[in-house]
Amino acid sequence: MGIFDWFNSIFQGKDYVALDAQFSELVVKAHYKRLAIDTCTDLIANALTRCDFTTFENGKELRGEVHYQLNVAPNQNQNATEFFHSLVTHLINENECLVVQLDKQLLIADSFDRQTYAVKPNLYKNVIIDDFKFDKYFYEEDVFYFKLNDRNIMKVIDSLYEDYGKLLASGISYYKRKNNKRYLIEGDFLKSLTDDTQKAVNAMFENQLSDWFNPDKEGAAFQLSKEYKMEDMSDGQKSTGNVGTSRDIRELVNDVVDFVAMGLHVPRGIIKGDVADIEKQVDSFLMFCILPLVKLIEAEFNRKMYKKESYLKRTYLKIDASRIKVVDLVQLASAVDKLFAVGGLCIDDILELLGKEPLNTEWSRKRYVTKNYQDAENLEGGETE
Repeated sequence: MGIFDWFNSIFQGKDYVALDAQFSELVVKAHYKRLAIDTCTDLIANALTRCDFTTFENGKELRGEVHYQLNVAPNQNQNATEFFHSLVTHLINENECLVVQLDKQLLIADSFDRQTYAVKPNLYKNVIIDDFKFDKYFYEEDVFYFKLNDRNIMKVIDSLYEDYGKLLASGISYYKRKNNKRYLIEGDFLKSLTDDTQKAVNAMFENQLSDWFNPDKEGAAFQLSKEYKMEDMSDGQKSTGNVGTSRDIRELVNDVVDFVAMGLHVPRGIIKGDVADIEKQVDSFLMFCILPLVKLIEAEFNRKMYKKESYLKRTYLKIDASRIKVVDLVQLASAVDKLFAVGGLCIDDILELLGKEPLNTEWSRKRYVTKNYQDAENLEGGETE
């Protein structure tokens, strides 16, 4: 394979890159990169599915068709969790996702062609969902189109891994070479051998050495002729202290995870399961990764599902991301008590925060304020005459 053929192989949809040399072949596999990407994708999708899609009409919460679609079943073949997992996967891997609304069902397109215009609605054609291709064209007002970034971050990650993946493959190859068994056998192999003698030499190398190196055998005997000497030349028998370990490979894999996490704004500690400063990591994850994604989805649904006049009258969709972070009830108690005391929460609000059904009674929806507070304009201080 020539150098130009090798470069061309990078862009042909293969999951590896082969570099042929005179004595060896270096293979770069994409499994490590795929593991990091899929882990980040699952984390983001799992966080998004914990959100509550709340619909309002004239400022009052209303559970209707849109609420059921986004929280339970967007279409007849998917529930809400499966739907948003698919949406996030398309967004991260392809940097865009198209959702088509047909017969009050939300369907995610597997592939499509987008034609953009400056002064008229964009056009979507060649839309394929599963194995069905639509012959009709879809206009901007007929679909929900989500775009994650102006530039596809996955192309940057792929380009980075093309270089770093070769380093990882080289490290794996080096580990195998450094920990492989090597023996030096001394003997007069250039002398004239009869057929029987040649067969005996072949049997010694092929049969005896195969049993000698087999790790599944509990014991193995090796018969060495007087004419031959065998010396273990493996690196493990040398006192060089330069024997490769699997931890070296793990560090390279960790670097790949760090690159992907950086591109997707996912804290590295969350991916690796570190519990140190977990609250700060979750806050960072919500602020820089989840909440911008929530805002993207919320704005697109509001833009297409509701008219401008309705939105201004507070008929809209709101995505509640407060349930993503699990809060201990003991830690929540003092904050809830304070909010209740200043009228920030009612009984039904508190029950919903705890994951329980509201009572929906007149007294449970009332707001209460303690007598410790009064109007700032009517403050009186000092002694009265």
